[in-house]
Amino acid sequence: MDSARVPWRRTLAFRVVGAAAVPLFVAVVILSWGSITYQKSHLFDELSNGADRLSNTIRLGARYAMMINARDEINQIIRDVSGQKAIASIRIYNKEGVIKFSGDASEVEERTNIRDEACRRCHETEPPRPSLSLQERVRVFTGPEGQRYLGSLSPIYNEPGCSGPPCHFHPEEKLVLGALDVVLPLEGAESEILSFQRRVILLAAAVFLLGGGGIALLLDRFLTRPVGVLIEGTRRVARGEAVNLNAVRQGDEIGELARAISRMSRDIVDKQEELNRQRDEYQQLFDQVPCTITVQDTSLRLLKYNREFRERFNPTPGEHCFKAYKGRTDKCPHCAVARTMETGLPHCSEESGYNADGTRAHWLVHTTPVFNAEGAVVAAMEMCLDITARKELEERLRRSELKYHAIFNNIPSAVFVLEEASLDIIDCNSTAEAVYGWKAEEVRGRNFLHLFAPDERERYASQLRAFTVLNRARHFKRDGTPFFVDIMLSPSEYNGRQVLLLTTSDITQRLEAEQKVIQAGKMATLGEMATGVAHELNQPLTVIKAASGFLLRKARKGEPVAPDVLSTMTAEMDAHVDRASRIIEHMREFGRKSDIVLERVSVNEVLRSATEFFSRQMTVRGITIEWQLDASEPVVMAVANRLEQVVINLLLNARDAIEEHAAAHDARRVITLRTETDGREVVMEVCDSGPGIPRALQQRIFEPFFTTKKVGKGTGLGLSISYGLVKDFGGSISVGDAPGGGARFTVRMPDAGRNA
Repeated sequence: MDSARVPWRRTLAFRVVGAAAVPLFVAVVILSWGSITYQKSHLFDELSNGADRLSNTIRLGARYAMMINARDEINQIIRDVSGQKAIASIRIYNKEGVIKFSGDASEVEERTNIRDEACRRCHETEPPRPSLSLQERVRVFTGPEGQRYLGSLSPIYNEPGCSGPPCHFHPEEKLVLGALDVVLPLEGAESEILSFQRRVILLAAAVFLLGGGGIALLLDRFLTRPVGVLIEGTRRVARGEAVNLNAVRQGDEIGELARAISRMSRDIVDKQEELNRQRDEYQQLFDQVPCTITVQDTSLRLLKYNREFRERFNPTPGEHCFKAYKGRTDKCPHCAVARTMETGLPHCSEESGYNADGTRAHWLVHTTPVFNAEGAVVAAMEMCLDITARKELEERLRRSELKYHAIFNNIPSAVFVLEEASLDIIDCNSTAEAVYGWKAEEVRGRNFLHLFAPDERERYASQLRAFTVLNRARHFKRDGTPFFVDIMLSPSEYNGRQVLLLTTSDITQRLEAEQKVIQAGKMATLGEMATGVAHELNQPLTVIKAASGFLLRKARKGEPVAPDVLSTMTAEMDAHVDRASRIIEHMREFGRKSDIVLERVSVNEVLRSATEFFSRQMTVRGITIEWQLDASEPVVMAVANRLEQVVINLLLNARDAIEEHAAAHDARRVITLRTETDGREVVMEVCDSGPGIPRALQQRIFEPFFTTKKVGKGTGLGLSISYGLVKDFGGSISVGDAPGGGARFTVRMPDAGRNA
C-alpha cells in the first residue's frame, strides 16, 4: 500500500504519538495536580503560621495590660491590629464564650456559640483537652456573604503571674482563662491559588502540546519519512530492482534496517542473477540430456519435451505421447504415466517401439508426478533411457550363455564350481553327473571334500586352497566305487562372487597302465637283483649246510655233541634262516603291487632297506657306500616300496656307471647316500664316482626308453619310471654333476613332518 494513501489515523506516526500522548497527558496531569495541591497546602500552612504568629504577637503585646487589667489599652491594641486590611477580625473570648475584646466594638459582650464553632476540638472530650496543635486550632469557614475565612484560635492560659498580685485574681485550678481568635480573609490567597492553577494548567497544556508536536516532528523526521523510503525500497526489491538506501543515514534501528534492506537487495539481485543463470543452465541441460524427457498433462498430451525427444520423434505440439512414441491412436496397455497419474507415485517400466527413421528401439521408462499447490497431480514427467544397445547385448549374452552352458555341460572332464571359502559345490556339469553318479541338484550345497575318503579330507582341504594341481587324488562315486583323478583348480568369478573352478580327470585306467609298467620295471629290477639276492641267500644256506652236515656226521657216528657247541650251531642256523626269510619277504614285498594311497614314509629307512639287496654284492665288487643321513629322520608322503624302487633304480645305475668307468680307468668305487631337510623340503641325493652324464644328455635322461648304456644292458625305463613315481609323490628329480666327478641324482619332496 502506498504510504501517501494511508489515512492519517492509521499511520504509524499517529499511533506512536497517540500511544505516547496518553502517558504524557497523565504525567502532565499528575504533575499539575501535585503542584497545585502543594501550592494550596503551602499557602494554607503559611496563612496558618501567620495567623498563629499574629495571635502570639497580640497575646504577648496585651499580656501586661491583661495582668493589670487595663481594658482600654487592650481594646486599643486589638482595634489597631484588626484595622489592618489583611485581618478580618480579632476577638478575645472568656470561657463562657462572651466576647470581651474585639476590633468591632459592637460585638463586645455578645455571647457566641464559640464552643461549636471554634472550641469544638477541645471540648470533644471531658474534661476538655488542655492543648491543641496548630493544625487543630486552625479552621476555615464561610461568612454570611459567602466569603471564606481562616480562623486561628489560641487559648489564653492561667499563667503563674495571673493567679496572684498584682494581677487580678484567678484561681490556680483554672487552666484556661479564655481564647484569642484571629480571623484572616482567604480571598487574596484563593485568588493567588486560582491564578497559580491557571498558570500551571497553561504550562501543562503547553508542555503537552509542545511535547506532542516535538514527538510528531521527530517521528516524521526519523520514522515516517525513512519508513516511506524503506517501503519504496522494498517495492523496488519486490520488482527485482537494485536499491540503495544510503540516504537513510541514521545510527538507530531504522538506519540498520535500511542497510539490511540494501544488503538484502544486493543479495536478492545476485541470487536472481544466479537463479537466472541456473535456469538457463538447467534449461540447456534439459535440452542436452542424452535421453528423452517429456512433461504430460492428465490427458497424456505433451506439454514440454527436450531436444532429444524432438529430434528422435519429431512430435507436434499438444500431441498425445502414445501417438508421438508409437503412432498409436490410444494409450499403451501398461502406461507408466497413467499409473503415476492414478497413484501419485513414481513408476518404472520397459517399452519398445520405433524411432522416426523406422529403426526398432527399446526404452527404460521412469515417471514421476508433478503436484500443484493443493497436492493434486496435474502432470507427470517421463524420462526414457534408450537401452536398445543393452537389449542387443543381453540377447547376445543370452545366446552366448546358452552356447557356453552347452560347452560347460559337454566338457569331457568333470567340472565343479566351488565356494572359495567353504568349498561347497555351487554347480557341476553333466560330465560330473555321469562320472560320479550324482545329479547336479543333489550335489549343489554339498561339500566337495565328501568326495574324498574321510581320513584324507583334512589334508586335501588345505591342499585345495594352496595348490592349483593335485595329482592322483582318490575319489568315491555315489555307489562307493573308488577311482583316481587329477585335479586342476583355477580362481574365477561366478554370479558376482569369488569361486574355485575345479576340473577332475579320471586317470584310473592310465594308472592301471602305469602300474603294469611299474610292475614290469620291478620285475626287471628283480632280474637285475637276482645275482645279488642269490649271493645274499647263498651265505646263510652255506652256514646252515655246514652246521647241519656236522650234526649229521656226529649223529651217524653216535658221537655226542658238546652242549655249548650245539647251542652255538643251532643259534647260527636260526639266525641265518631268519636272514634268508627277511630277504625273501623283502623281495616279495618289493615285487607285489601296491596301493596308490600315500602314507608317511621315513626316507632314511627306505635307503637302508634298498641297500640290503646289494650290500654283499657291492662289497664283492669293491664298491663302498658312504652314508650322510639326516639324524632327524625326515618323513615324506609316499608309497614305501615305490620310493624304494626309485632308490634301487638309482643304485643300479650308479653301480653300472662305477664298474664301467673303474674297469677302464682304475678309479675309486664310491656311492654316497645323503639326506637332509629344512622343515619344508626333504632332499635325497645318490652320488656315484662314475664318468658322469654329459650336459647335452641330462635333459633327456628321464625320457622313456632313453639310455646311455650299451645295447642289451638296459631298457631305458628305470629313470623314466622313477621320474613318474617322484612326481606322483608331489616331488621332483633332477640330475647333475657330483663333486669330484660322477653323477648326482637329487630327489626333492615336501617334508611331511615327524609329528604331522
